Amino acid sequence: MRIGELAPPRGAKKDTKRLGRGSGSGQGMTAGKGTKGQKARSGGGVPPWFEGGQMPLQRRVPKRGFTNIFKKRFSVVNIGDLGGFASGSEIGPSDLVLAGILRKTHHPVKLLADGEITLPLSIRVHKASASAVQKIEAAGGKVHMITFMEGK
Repeated sequence: MRIGELAPPRGAKKDTKRLGRGSGSGQGMTAGKGTKGQKARSGGGVPPWFEGGQMPLQRRVPKRGFTNIFKKRFSVVNIGDLGGFASGSEIGPSDLVLAGILRKTHHPVKLLADGEITLPLSIRVHKASASAVQKIEAAGGKVHMITFMEGK
């Protein structure tokens, strides 16, 4: 062991200053806050985004577009992802989660036509593109639509 490798034991170094504990402590009286002013007061200070009265950045930057709060969000599944299922099996949203294709069933499921399929599968989804339905039926399968609430 060398002198440069020495370190105090854990818990020996104190991280916090004991403020306002008398003038003998070196941090008494105003407790390191200076004299008067907004930052010296109890509960005083300005929020991190305050720019001293200058027009704030979030108001200076130009705004464009809008966010549609009524947008419907879908969990997308491509028919190329369905190759791991057994021929003739019934597939629903919960089966897709178990297979690792979807993470959660919070959003309605939409089937898209990306990829190829050769197995006859029966799949239950909330929505499907016309070309995806055509590919599934061409392989001998069937697509069943599940109704979902519009407010979701």
